[in-house]
Amino acid sequence: MRDFALIRPARRPIAAAAVLAVLALAGFFAIRSITPPAARPASAPAGDFSAERAFEHVRQIAAAPHPAGSPANEKVHDHLIDTLRGLGLSPESQDTVTIQGGTLSASAGGAGLARVRNVVTLIPGAASTGRIILVAHYDSAQVGPGGNDDAAGTATILETARALTSAGGRLRNDVVLLLTDAEEACLCGAKAFVDQHPLAKDGGVVLNLEARGSDGPAIMFETSDGNGRLVSAYGAAPQPVGTSFAVEIYRLLPNDTDFTPFLDAGFLGMNAAYIDGAAVYHAPTDTPESMNTASLQHHGENTLAVVRELGGRDLSGIGEGGDATYFPVPGLLVRYPGSLVWPLAALALVAVAALAWLVRRQGRATGKRMVAAGTLTLIPIVVAPALAQGLWALLTVIRPEYGGLPIDPYRPLWYRLAVIALAAFTILTWYVLLRRKVGPAALAVAGFGWLAVLGAVLAAVTPGGAYLATLPALAGAFAALIALTAGEVAGVVAIAAGGVVAVVILLPTVLMLFPALGMPMAGVGAFLTVLLGLALLPVADLIHPASSGARGMAAWRDRRLGAVPSAVALVAVLAGTGTGLAVDRFDDEHPSLTHLMYALDADTQQARWLSHETDPQDWTAQYLTEPPGTVTGLLPAFGDEELRQGPAPAWSDLAAPQLTMIGDSAASGERTLRLLLKPQRPARFVTLHAGSDTVVTRATVAGRPVEVTGSAGDGWGFGFVFHAPPAEGVEVTLTVRGAGPVKFRAMDATDDVTTIPGFRPRPSGVGVLGSHSSEMVAVAKSYTF
Repeated sequence: MRDFALIRPARRPIAAAAVLAVLALAGFFAIRSITPPAARPASAPAGDFSAERAFEHVRQIAAAPHPAGSPANEKVHDHLIDTLRGLGLSPESQDTVTIQGGTLSASAGGAGLARVRNVVTLIPGAASTGRIILVAHYDSAQVGPGGNDDAAGTATILETARALTSAGGRLRNDVVLLLTDAEEACLCGAKAFVDQHPLAKDGGVVLNLEARGSDGPAIMFETSDGNGRLVSAYGAAPQPVGTSFAVEIYRLLPNDTDFTPFLDAGFLGMNAAYIDGAAVYHAPTDTPESMNTASLQHHGENTLAVVRELGGRDLSGIGEGGDATYFPVPGLLVRYPGSLVWPLAALALVAVAALAWLVRRQGRATGKRMVAAGTLTLIPIVVAPALAQGLWALLTVIRPEYGGLPIDPYRPLWYRLAVIALAAFTILTWYVLLRRKVGPAALAVAGFGWLAVLGAVLAAVTPGGAYLATLPALAGAFAALIALTAGEVAGVVAIAAGGVVAVVILLPTVLMLFPALGMPMAGVGAFLTVLLGLALLPVADLIHPASSGARGMAAWRDRRLGAVPSAVALVAVLAGTGTGLAVDRFDDEHPSLTHLMYALDADTQQARWLSHETDPQDWTAQYLTEPPGTVTGLLPAFGDEELRQGPAPAWSDLAAPQLTMIGDSAASGERTLRLLLKPQRPARFVTLHAGSDTVVTRATVAGRPVEVTGSAGDGWGFGFVFHAPPAEGVEVTLTVRGAGPVKFRAMDATDDVTTIPGFRPRPSGVGVLGSHSSEMVAVAKSYTF
């Protein structure tokens, strides 16, 4: 079989060097397109976004952990009010109680409610056609100060408001600034605005700002349906980073942000966050100092530009039309209508079929060889992801603490490079072994064929992600057709152009998906790297030193030279892995993460240590002497969740929540109980559950109707969780069938496990997992009325 490209041997080194240089340059600019811009100083023009100015707010907001209802959160609330007033605005505090999402799953304890204090203000438009609603939450998780999540989003809104009000003139459309409370608890602040605030009446375009880490580009990762015109507005950002593939994936996930209540209520909008550096997520290490201010700058620059773009548009009809396909390339956001997804996928299949026909007609490969190549191409597609997952499994054996991290190690770069090198090693080795036996033309057709087939599958399943395979297949097949029918120069140019398309499309996606999914799903990054490798097979043939017709010593020499890239890739795997293990060590600033809770049964004065750790670390293992089991009888709010356990000393000084009967009436075979649930400690939340033999027909909590379906299981039925309970307690009204006694289980929770007798301080390098139940002290008591 002849070489795929018609390049004379003497000119191959020059052609190969030229193509590799072009691809390297394309890769450089592709990476630059998703690299955050440098943070701008406080001396930046008043109408511009300055990360340095915004960071001053981050410092004040994230001075300490400030979950909803805490005194620290009250200070943040007041800072926001004062800052907005200082800009000449008229902020208000939306102080209310709301319920989130009706009945939640039993493992969440039933319905979720909270008292919230949203900060809301309006920048009126000159001739408004609709509202732009900027949203970020100002509360933090209970153990972390929230320097990134979401002081970043809150500070971005404050700095954006300053830029808008100082630039002179007014936008055409109204801009609502919404800084929500209790997002971490139950998304209740956003829900309260959507359901109760007058500014939510007529809908609007929501821009939600989040952070799930401390680094990386601000990615627009979620949109409302029919996003074509919204994406067009997002394209006005100075450095738009977003992909329709991320939107498709996120729609399939159970994850929620403050954007969710708006989507459920029919609002339009977009959701953006930076997501790298996720080891600090919700943890004590999520401090202002952990933030890469370049990420904050990117968040702010894009937000300000999109607000100005939407602020000048006619917003009526902006949600009409279908979804767009879009992705970043150097300098802009490529986008096209979703209606083109299937035509492009079909065109890619046709182009590959035409290439196969031409290859067979020119005698470069038989049909049998191309079928064999298609089957054999499954090897790198399957093996590379499997090896990547195996690499992560090996790393967790070498360093078991990795199993306790939420998403990624603290310094995952070298491991990511090792995964990419591992995928490159797999496809290069596969290519070297099969090139002479199957032929380079057959392998290239097979590679483009699998890309085209995958594009069709994605078009059917996740249309916004079809471009990842369709466009490289289409560009590569057309480039190969040109290379087989044109002269040497045109052929080299075509191969380079096809490779550039693949690099520009796939490389940024590989780099964005690593932090999105984390090293525990490293196989996805390896899979996409293999797709890139398949798209570059004509380039691989161009740089291969052999003519497939070589014999004897020449063939042996060429095979050895052809194996050099594989050897280099293998060395890169080992170097990346070794360097990662060397640099990513646990210390006080980058601790291994542990999870511990304490629960006291006030009825029996028996206590338990509890943990979510499946394989407890050494420090946690000292408390957890028993196998996993449910704790529904003790803590109904945890449902049937399996927790590791161990006996703990009872601390009688812990006061149980008080449940008091304040009214009791009966009519028509039903009994209505009015109860007051009052924590006796500064609780972050309280819960109440009725016995499973009690049929609750109606319920209100703090005046809000609550759905009554659902059961916590194991003896407990209807229940709720109330976050940020007021000091005076929460009034509950339940109507139950029958007139018999009703059994209740009340629980409250604080976050001070370090004060419990028997707690041993964590040693150096051991920290707290960013979990909603980390450091929790729960006290439960039963009542019967």
